[in-house]
Amino acid sequence: MAQQEAATNSSDFVSNEPLRVGIVVGELSGDTLGEGFIKAVKSQYPNAEFVGIGGPKMKALGCESLFEMEELAVMGLVEVLGRLPRLLKVKAELVKYFTQNPPDVFVGIDAPDFNLRLELDLKNAGIKTVHYVSPSVWAWRPKRIFKIDKATDLVLAFLPFEKAFYDKYNVACEFVGHTLADTIPLEPNKKEARELLGLDQDKPWLAVLPGSRGGEMSLIAQPFIETCQRIKQKYPDINFVVALVNEQRKKQFTEIWQSTAPELEFTLVEDTATNVITAADSVLLASGTVALECMLLKRPMVVGYKVNKLTGYIVKKLSITEFVSLPNILAGEEIVKEHILEECHPDFLFPSVDKMLSADNSALIERFTEMHHWIRKDADKQAANAVLKLIDRPCVES
Repeated sequence: MAQQEAATNSSDFVSNEPLRVGIVVGELSGDTLGEGFIKAVKSQYPNAEFVGIGGPKMKALGCESLFEMEELAVMGLVEVLGRLPRLLKVKAELVKYFTQNPPDVFVGIDAPDFNLRLELDLKNAGIKTVHYVSPSVWAWRPKRIFKIDKATDLVLAFLPFEKAFYDKYNVACEFVGHTLADTIPLEPNKKEARELLGLDQDKPWLAVLPGSRGGEMSLIAQPFIETCQRIKQKYPDINFVVALVNEQRKKQFTEIWQSTAPELEFTLVEDTATNVITAADSVLLASGTVALECMLLKRPMVVGYKVNKLTGYIVKKLSITEFVSLPNILAGEEIVKEHILEECHPDFLFPSVDKMLSADNSALIERFTEMHHWIRKDADKQAANAVLKLIDRPCVES
C-alpha cells in the first residue's frame, strides 16, 4: 500500500528532501535515457544527487561520474573477455563505493552484462535496485529472467511485450514507454534536417549507419560500402550520407571507405543519427536502438548486423526470437528486411536496398506511425515516478 500512498495528485509537487541516486550507464543511448531520467527526478526533487558512471549529457546535469562511460562500451561476448579484468575492477570499486555510501536507490541503465552483476551485489547489500531497459531475455535466454529477479527490485521496460513477459514470471516490471517516441515528432521534417546538415534538397539521399562502436564498424562498414557500390551503379543519381558518432568512428570509416571503394562519394556527418535519418529518404543501418529510431522517424530501412565468428556462433545457439531488429520484434513480423551475420553481405543487402528504393513504402510508414503511438507515454516521467514509488517517495501522478 505504501506505493499507492506515495503518489500525489498535485501537478506542481516539489520536495526539498535530499535524495541520493546511484546510476550507471554504458553507452550514448544510456546517457540520453539518464539525462531524461535525471531531469524528471529533479523536477520533483531539485536537491537530488546522482553518482556512478554517466555520459556527457548526464554530467552536464551534475551527475558525478566515478569512471568514464567508455570503460563499459564493449560489444560482443568475445570482445568483452579481453576487457574483463578492467571491467571486474570497475565493478568492485563501484560496489565498495556504494556499500560505503549507500544511495536511496540504484538505477542501472542498459549495459546488462555489467549492471545486473553490480545490481545483484548492491541488492544483497540492502540497496534497492532498478534496471532501466529490459535486457533482451525474450530474445536470448528466457531463464535469465530469474537472475534479473534476484538482482533487481524493479525493471523498467520500453515495450509492451516485455512487460507481458515479466508478468508471466511474476517479476516486478513497469512499462514506461520509450523516450525516443516522446522526443521524435510524429511527422519529422526532412527539409529542415537537410538544411541543418547542408544536404542538397533535390537529391535522393540514402543514409548509411554502420554502427556507433569500433567493433561494430570494423565488421559492418565494408559490406555496407560494397552494397553502396552496387546501388550507385543501378541508381547513379543517389547520394550517400553517413552518421558518425565521433572523430574516432569518422577516421575508422574513412580508412575502410578508402581501401574498399575510394571512387564513391560519402558525405560524412559527425552528428546524431536522428538528423541524418530525418534528412534521408531511406536508410541502411546496423541493428540496435537506431532501428527503432528509424521507425519513429518514418524512414524505410534495411538492417544489417555482424559480430565476430565465435560470438556469432554463440548468438545463434542462444537466440530464440525470429528477429533482431526492434521494429520487427514490436510488429511480431518482418516489416523491414534484416540481414544478420553471414547474410550481412552485399549479395543479400543489395537486393533488399534495391527493393526498398524502388517500392512504394507508404503502407510501411503508416505501420510505423501506428507503432509510434503504442510506445509514446512520457517515459522520463513514468520512469522517475516508478523509481520514486519503489522507495516510497511522494511523486506527481502522471
